[in-house]
Amino acid sequence: MNNPEVISYFDPVTFTGSHLVIDPQSNKCAIVDSVLDYDQSNGRTSTASADKIIEEVLKRGLELEYLIETHAHADHLSAAPYLQSKLGGLIAIGAHINTVQETFGKIFNAGPDFATDGRQFDHLFSEGDSYKIGSLEGRVMHTPGHTPACNW
Repeated sequence: MNNPEVISYFDPVTFTGSHLVIDPQSNKCAIVDSVLDYDQSNGRTSTASADKIIEEVLKRGLELEYLIETHAHADHLSAAPYLQSKLGGLIAIGAHINTVQETFGKIFNAGPDFATDGRQFDHLFSEGDSYKIGSLEGRVMHTPGHTPACNW
C-alpha cells in the first residue's frame, strides 16, 4: 500500500488550509481547497498563497492531476482556476454543487446566464466515485453539512 505525502498550507487571513497531496511513487499530485488571497481593506486579490504551492510543485517536478474543491467556499476564494492555468489538472467538486449554485444564484440575483449545473468545473464527483492520483486511489464520500456540496 502506498501512503501519500501531504503538505498543508495555512492561510491566517481566512483561517483556512490548502493541501498538496503527493503520490511518492509517481510524482503525481492533487491540490485540495486552494486559497486566492483577498485583502478586504482594498478589495484586491493576490496569488501569493497559490504561488507557494506552484513553487513546490515545480521544484519537485510534480504533475498535477486534480484541483479538488471539497465544497463551495464562503470563507475564502478559490485559486483553482489560477493554479490550473499554471499547472494544468482538472478542477473537481461534488455533484451537489448545483444545489448551492441554484440557491446562491437566486439569493444574489445572478440572472439567467448564470449556469447552475456545475459546468464551471471539469469534473463533478458523486458519492462512491473513485479517482486516482498516480497510484493512490481516493473514494468520494458525500458529507453534507457545511454546504450540500461537501465531499471528501
